[in-house]
Amino acid sequence: MTIHQKYMQRCLELAKKGAGSVAPNPMVGAVLVYEDRIIGEGWHQQYGEAHAEVNCINDAMIHLNAESDWEHDIIEKSTLYVSLEPCAHFGKTPPCADLIIQHKISKVVIGSKDPFQEVNGKGIEKLKAAGVEVISGILENECKALNKRFFTFHEKKRPYVILKWAQTADGKMASLNPSAGGTSDSDRKRLFISNEYSNRLVHQWRSEEASILIGTNTALLDDPELTNRLWEGNSPIRLVLDMDLRLPSHLKLFDKKVKTIVFNAVKQEEKENLIYYKIDKEKSIVSEISYALYQLNIQSVIVEGGAKLLQSFIDAGLWDEARVISNEKLVINNACLPDRQGLAAPNLTAALMVKEEKILSDRIEYYTRTNTE
Repeated sequence: MTIHQKYMQRCLELAKKGAGSVAPNPMVGAVLVYEDRIIGEGWHQQYGEAHAEVNCINDAMIHLNAESDWEHDIIEKSTLYVSLEPCAHFGKTPPCADLIIQHKISKVVIGSKDPFQEVNGKGIEKLKAAGVEVISGILENECKALNKRFFTFHEKKRPYVILKWAQTADGKMASLNPSAGGTSDSDRKRLFISNEYSNRLVHQWRSEEASILIGTNTALLDDPELTNRLWEGNSPIRLVLDMDLRLPSHLKLFDKKVKTIVFNAVKQEEKENLIYYKIDKEKSIVSEISYALYQLNIQSVIVEGGAKLLQSFIDAGLWDEARVISNEKLVINNACLPDRQGLAAPNLTAALMVKEEKILSDRIEYYTRTNTE
């Protein structure tokens, strides 16, 4: 590991401390180094508040004031490491590039360029124009991976999409009701597949995403809250696809405790925490939802709907990760009536399994999409 990589790794460690508090901004960390010694550290701590560079420089000034043997121009002779390109525009805070120039910091080492159109190289250009030496691309892949939602949103103009479902050992998502026809999501009977420890993990996943999506049948049959009540942090924005507005108002989704968006083909309306967002039923529903979430500045979504909704995202190639929980002890399929005993889980294609873990009877497989646009 080179000296630049060592300090950039520290930037990444600091950046992670902002998880759950800075979205839709990216997580960013910064360190100020003088003669191979860190004299200041900072990270973006809260959306709308000071960026990592500001907190880092302030931290250094506090330390320098406390140690009388430091030279007064020590900051000018230091190198600033930052995991993401310093901003060059006025947003909720002043440009960090201007602050760096103001303190006459002579060298800046950057992890990755900021894809946000108001920055996207402008911060680097401003620093160079002021005579600052700039080195970029240090641990670039790691820096991008940390903010994969942010990069996907700004580079691909869509939210980062995570698919999640639970299935039995024989690949079924639910039991079916033969008297109702027994062939689709609407004929299913609710089945509790994952164990209580896996459920807590799912709620942790929810706390990490901006929104969560289900379809009409899941809302009707399960009446879910779609909150992360089993984990700390904010609950995601609830999204439900209800094209014909069939869902009754008594469902938990409509309790207005959490912001809820109903994608439909009937009306556009907003009341308190409940938004009806009209989409075109003649177009691809998945694409319409993706475009709507981009317009609403919602950077990520975890899809927890039924097999049909999940499969629609897979078939459209509009997903980034999939997390599949399999209960290895639970089997539904019956040799006599195989197609009437269980609702088949989605068929995941163009997928690479990157990790697997066990939680008691549950096996969790993590996939990424191999064919990315």
